[in-house]
Amino acid sequence: MHGQKKRRKRSRNGLLDLDGVSLYWRLLSEPQWTTEDGLKGLCISVREDDSHRELILEYPFPDKGCGFRDMVPQLPQRPQISEKAIETNVRHAMRAGWDPSSRGKAFVFKLPRPSK
Repeated sequence: MHGQKKRRKRSRNGLLDLDGVSLYWRLLSEPQWTTEDGLKGLCISVREDDSHRELILEYPFPDKGCGFRDMVPQLPQRPQISEKAIETNVRHAMRAGWDPSSRGKAFVFKLPRPSK
């Protein structure tokens, strides 16, 4: 890879305390284009520990307006992640049925696109 810059993967993680439950979150993937799903937004993994059910928060692909999603995909700059937003979205997922102390396959929670 002489002369080429290798893009470093951003690692972001943190700890949330929701109603006395400690939850660990980490960045799973950044916005990307995949042959299987097309445009895919930011994904964050949240779990109590390795023996409990994982929550995957799947954000919509950022839309720059003017039909950006219809154009040739150009990946946006790395989106900012706020712990407050993650906490709010985890609470939405809990209302939708995710229980951090349950077991089983991952619970994928697709967040809606913000209304304009």
